[in-house]
Amino acid sequence: MIFGVYMATAIEKIISSAIGRKVYSGDFVEVPVDFAYFHDGTGPLIIDVLKEMEVNRVFSPEKIAVIFDHAAPPYNDQAATLQAKVRKFIREQNITKFHEIGEGICHQVVPEKGYVAPGMIVCGADSHTCTIGAFGLMALGMGATDMAYILATGKTWIKVPETIRIEFKGFLKKGVSSKDLILEVARILGTDGATYKVLEFTGETVKKMSQSSRMTLANMAVEMGAKTAFIEPDDKTMEFLGREGKIYSTDDGVAEIISIDSQYIDPKVAIPYKVSNVKSVTEVEGEPIDQAFLGSCTNGRYEDLLEAAKILKGRKVRARLIVVPASKTTLVKAMKDGIIDILMDSGAIIGVPGCGPCLGVHMGVLGEDEVCISTSNRNFIGRMGARSSKVYLASPQTTAASSIEGKITDPRRYLD
Repeated sequence: MIFGVYMATAIEKIISSAIGRKVYSGDFVEVPVDFAYFHDGTGPLIIDVLKEMEVNRVFSPEKIAVIFDHAAPPYNDQAATLQAKVRKFIREQNITKFHEIGEGICHQVVPEKGYVAPGMIVCGADSHTCTIGAFGLMALGMGATDMAYILATGKTWIKVPETIRIEFKGFLKKGVSSKDLILEVARILGTDGATYKVLEFTGETVKKMSQSSRMTLANMAVEMGAKTAFIEPDDKTMEFLGREGKIYSTDDGVAEIISIDSQYIDPKVAIPYKVSNVKSVTEVEGEPIDQAFLGSCTNGRYEDLLEAAKILKGRKVRARLIVVPASKTTLVKAMKDGIIDILMDSGAIIGVPGCGPCLGVHMGVLGEDEVCISTSNRNFIGRMGARSSKVYLASPQTTAASSIEGKITDPRRYLD
């Protein structure tokens, strides 16, 4: 659709194309939803709201996916009963894009299966739906009530958000990953510095990144209060998805820009109990840990397991190390390539693909006063178990090195 001279952000352009008129930040609009998904955690609530709304049929079964990832497998009879409730709904609604226990985390499975494409408007009933903004689309995390309305009508209303462009310049030093970059952004912006805005990640550093590393950046945008994240797509994006899409880019001069020189970033750690409470690993090195967790929708992908395996190969862990791949596809590839063997030989425990202990309900819950270093995205009080426990957030490299020594460790000493 041609709007003549229209200087706008990529997100404004996506919305404008969807509704057929120019929009700008601050406008309130109703938009069509191209694809929607939810999981076993939010599904029961959505079903209850649909019942209250007296909605009997979803708007388009082929545009909906359901992924069981939060309780994979269920940890008690209540969780199992709720999953059965969702399965019944799926059968009644003829939803064919259903992924059972063990298929993986929703934000990983949806793009892996090629359900989405650049330029789409996608809604997920989970706060980390912003992850798939890494594919050049508008990804909106929704609550149960909003998702129920979407399933009923195929539409949702939004306030068009402003955009902050985070421009990463230069190269990454040895032992530094996209996780360290996004932790640095959290340090700069704080937990509310991007409230209801789009965090768009750009620059030569991002262009050099793998698609998986870009997903890590996008995943944590919500931790700074952002409505979503966005990364302009390229050939790497299309190759990952296995399909083409509409490419939108942000025009110069229409968004706030924050520039960060990547070559000056060292490995980072977010210390309890705020994601923005970020320090260089050298400042907290030596803090004893009881557990290390490698996984989650932030860092459970193949490259994350590979980087950890490079450090763990031929070594043994002192702290228990729980590894939960983000998807079955990730697990199978890691098994074929010998990565799982390396991790298990080091003493790691391999879990069922899914969210694992990230949300603090099973597969690695922390006890009183226990300390965990984790590749996940949140370190709130009680996030992974007991309220007196502590969670430090770090990259796969830092997490792997720390598991070897049983204390927070600079990963660079383990890299050639």
